[in-house]
Amino acid sequence: MSESRDLAKSPDLPDLPAAEGHPDLQQDLHRRLREAAAEELAALVDGHAEELEPPAVRQALRNPHCSAEVIERLAAERRLVAFYEVQRDLALHPRTPEVLAARFVPGLYWRDLMDLGLDARLRPTLRRLADLHLGTRLPRLAVGEKISLARRAGTGVLTQLRHDPSPRVVAALLDNPRMTEGILAPVAQSARTPPPILELIAADRRWGVRYPLRLALARNPVTPVDTAWRIVGTLRKTDLKAVAADPRLPEPVRRRARVLLEG
Repeated sequence: MSESRDLAKSPDLPDLPAAEGHPDLQQDLHRRLREAAAEELAALVDGHAEELEPPAVRQALRNPHCSAEVIERLAAERRLVAFYEVQRDLALHPRTPEVLAARFVPGLYWRDLMDLGLDARLRPTLRRLADLHLGTRLPRLAVGEKISLARRAGTGVLTQLRHDPSPRVVAALLDNPRMTEGILAPVAQSARTPPPILELIAADRRWGVRYPLRLALARNPVTPVDTAWRIVGTLRKTDLKAVAADPRLPEPVRRRARVLLEG
């Protein structure tokens, strides 16, 4: 899926010839679709619906007077909604009725699903639906695509991407402004997290200084010994006792905690 009728008669609107095949007429129609008042826009869409192409639809949707009724008229043209760009633009328009927008969500590309999920103008249920469908695509995305997604994704997608085994993906997540300590904590705590990712968190200037994350890394038995040994030196006395007594941890880490407790 990668990629006339005459104008309805109105006392205020002159008849327009079909714009198809005439560049000047197409440009004029595009301008009128973009700039028309509400009543004129509805008449233009109704009168030209059978000949409109995706660029003209986009101009109509850009019009600040575009209403749910106009959008439903556009969506009623099966020829138009066969175009991917029309499906995408309708799904992302804040005045598209939710039931109609939801019809197009499953077929959107991952970048457009991400944009939909991040668009605060849209209804929360529609945004969650986009995140749900995006989540099902994650296993099939290439590493480069996941990196692009990780830099911008919302919290719903971050909670799935945080367990990705690629350090490059996790590095992009750490830079995401929507990342929170709560989302990252399970990664620092899990013994299933690859050691290079634990090192990455520990070295991060933003997250490596968060005490709860440092403690989680120090107490994670798969954190590389050199990293855990260094972190132990920054822990509070009560937490050093827990580290020193934890049989899951490597002996050099436990011994470092004991030495610090005795000092």
